Amino acid sequence: MADTRRPRLGFIGLGIMGKPMAKNLLAAGFPLTVHSRSPGPVDEVVEAGAARGDDPAKVAAASDVTITMLPDTADVEQVLVGAAGVLEGAPAGSLVIDMSTIDPEPTRAMAAALRARDVAMLDAPVSGGEKGAIEATLSIMAGGDEEAFTRAAPVFEALGASIVHVGPSGAGQVCKACNQLVVAATIEAVAEALLLAERSEVDAAKVREALLGGFAGSKILEVHGQRMLDRTFDPGFRIRLHRKDARIIEEAAAGTGTPIPSFSVVTEQLQRSLDAGDGDRDHSALYVELAREADSPA
Repeated sequence: MADTRRPRLGFIGLGIMGKPMAKNLLAAGFPLTVHSRSPGPVDEVVEAGAARGDDPAKVAAASDVTITMLPDTADVEQVLVGAAGVLEGAPAGSLVIDMSTIDPEPTRAMAAALRARDVAMLDAPVSGGEKGAIEATLSIMAGGDEEAFTRAAPVFEALGASIVHVGPSGAGQVCKACNQLVVAATIEAVAEALLLAERSEVDAAKVREALLGGFAGSKILEVHGQRMLDRTFDPGFRIRLHRKDARIIEEAAAGTGTPIPSFSVVTEQLQRSLDAGDGDRDHSALYVELAREADSPA
């Protein structure tokens, strides 16, 4: 039975990440209202105990805290400040938490629009992929004011293992851009290392095992390195979404005059993978594009 002393939550966006996150909030005892473009995940979460919201405005009207987990900036803008959006329904004094990965500047603009209606907003993107969403071990990087972050703490604790208040509005999205830069560059490095081992006729699995015990060890080498060895690329995080994140990274770098030479190479690999039809594979499938490039005629 839901603990009615907990804040009422709304959750909009029940994709690969959003659906298990919503289920974890239900399991933690939060009363929950959900909405998503696809009816199947909504039916599943309602079956688990949530209420159904007909549109974002109605979800927000029924909630003390409204959470969004959506693919891109335009999706979040439509849901938060578009027609029948959260802005129309959110009660004064409520809180909006956007856990999508989107552009920092539009995030700040939406936070200002909500603030004008006495609704606080946090940008709180996550890292950890589908596995982290299912296991409630996500890394959460939040931007917004301290009071809103404190209010959100019980929600975040039901979803993640690492929770950091990075700074003011937009800071969470900047932090996520930095995260995605490191993740993609590391996936590329792991792919290059394992392909080098294979093409040198050395057991790549043994190379990975050795590297995991040294300074090159990382979560990406552990998880994605194994995916590369197994050639299993079912999406935990899709290449097309990481390509979207690459645009955010490049625009942030251009806006601040920050050189990102290693990431420029990775962006090209992401785009080639997308062009080759691999957009819905896991981003560890950068290995496939690298191998394809190695095997193509000079």
